[in-house]
Amino acid sequence: MIEILPILAAAAPAADAASGGAPLALGLAGAGAAIGVGLVGMAAATAVGRNPTASGKILTIGILGMAFAEAIAIYALVAAFALGK
Repeated sequence: MIEILPILAAAAPAADAASGGAPLALGLAGAGAAIGVGLVGMAAATAVGRNPTASGKILTIGILGMAFAEAIAIYALVAAFALGK
């Protein structure tokens, strides 16, 4: 995962000059949000499997975690609209 960061950093100026950087920013934020929601869902499923009686509390915390992860994608969408004049 970390090996791809220099490649993305090298490609960012070219994407920024060509299209304002909006598609790259939106793509990275969408991918990050998808990974975050997947990790929260996986952790919630594991936690319910270990302690089924706490499923109500785990569901609440899981929904909050997914909402926070999706908020990043919405911020990136707003930034993409602002950058893509």
